[in-house]
Amino acid sequence: MEKLVRIVLTQNVANYRKEETIDNKMTYPLPPLSTIIGAIHNACGYTEYHPMNISIQGTYGGIMKRVYYDSCFLNSPQNDRGVLVKMKNGDMLSNAFEVVAEAKKSRGNDFRKGTTIQVHNEKLIKEYRDLKDLADKIADDKKELYNPYITEIKARKEEVKRLKLVYKEKEDDEKIQQIKEQEKNIILEEKEAKKKFKEYEEKYSIPISKFRTLTRGPKYYELLTDIKLILHIKAQDEVMYDIVNNIDNFTSLGRSEDFVDVKECSLVQTYDMDELDMDEVECDNSAYLDARLFINEENVFPIGAAVRNGVKKYGTRYILNKNYIIENEKRVFHKKSVIYTSNFVIDRDAVDYTTNEITNTNMPNILIDRISDNKYYVVNLL
Repeated sequence: MEKLVRIVLTQNVANYRKEETIDNKMTYPLPPLSTIIGAIHNACGYTEYHPMNISIQGTYGGIMKRVYYDSCFLNSPQNDRGVLVKMKNGDMLSNAFEVVAEAKKSRGNDFRKGTTIQVHNEKLIKEYRDLKDLADKIADDKKELYNPYITEIKARKEEVKRLKLVYKEKEDDEKIQQIKEQEKNIILEEKEAKKKFKEYEEKYSIPISKFRTLTRGPKYYELLTDIKLILHIKAQDEVMYDIVNNIDNFTSLGRSEDFVDVKECSLVQTYDMDELDMDEVECDNSAYLDARLFINEENVFPIGAAVRNGVKKYGTRYILNKNYIIENEKRVFHKKSVIYTSNFVIDRDAVDYTTNEITNTNMPNILIDRISDNKYYVVNLL
C-alpha cells in the first residue's frame, strides 16, 4: 500500500500553455508537471522545491480559440500609424508611458501634420513635431555644411600624404616635420568636427528615442472547456499533509484567471495490482503515462480490443518540464518523456518495481486508487 494525496477539481476554461507558442498560445491537453508543481508550491507557501511525483489524468469537453489584443512597442516611432507614446523613463527598464496621439485610420495618418489623428497631449505632440523639424534642419546642415566640410578635410589629408612622399624622396627632413605637424592638426580638426556634429545630432536622437509607436494586434489563446482533473501526488508525509491543509490556497491552474473548483482533496491508500489480484486495469480518462510503458507493445492497449496481439495503443508524445535547478543564472529543467493517451487498458505485465527517490522504498509504477468495488483510478506517478 502507498499513501498519496488525491485531488479532484474542475475548471470552466483553462490554457496550459505550450512554452514554445507565442502568437497563438496553444495548450497542452492536460496541465504539465511543472504547472501543477508550481501551483502546489504556491498554495503551500514553499519557496524551495519539495520533491514530489505526480499522476495526471482527466477529461475536457472541448477546445476553442479566444482572441485577445496584445500591445508591443516598435523600435522607432512611426509617423503614420498606431499610437504615439512617450516613455516616462526611457533610460530605464520601464514600460511606463504617456499617450501623445492616436492614428484614426490604418493608413494616411500623419502625426506631424495632424492628419486623421486624435491628440491626447498637446504639449508632447508639439515636442514631437519640434524634434521632427530639428531632424530636417540637421539633415539639411549635414548635406550643405558638414559633408562638404568633411570632404574638404579629406582632400587636405590626401594632399598632405602626397607631399610627405615628395619630401621623403628629397630627404628634406625639415619639410617632412612640417607636413607631419600639418597632418596632426588636420586629424584633430576632423575629430573635433565629427564630435561637434555628433553632439548636434544627439539633440534630436536622444529625445526622439523616448517616443515610441505602440501597436495592437490580435493574438489567440487555445482554451480547454469543461475540465475535470484527477491528480495524485506522492511526497514526504509532511508535504502531503501541507497540501491537504493548504488546499484552499489552490485557486488557479494554468493562467492566473483559470480558477479551479476543488471537489476533493484527501489522503488515500493505493494498492498494486498484485494486492488486488487484478490482471489488467482500465482507464476511461485521458492521462499522461510514462513513455517507458509503451516499449512493450502489449503493455498498453485500447479498451475493447478483442484481440490484443497487433493492436497498438497510440498517443501523443510530450517532453514535459518537471522541476528545475539554477545553472549560470538560468533555469535548467528536469524533463519527463510521456505519452498522452485516452481510454486504455494496462496489463499486469507492465508493472515494474523501482526505488522511489522520495521515500527510498520499492514502489510499483502502476497503483490503484480504489473508490468503490467497481470504480478506481489508475495511477502512474511521474
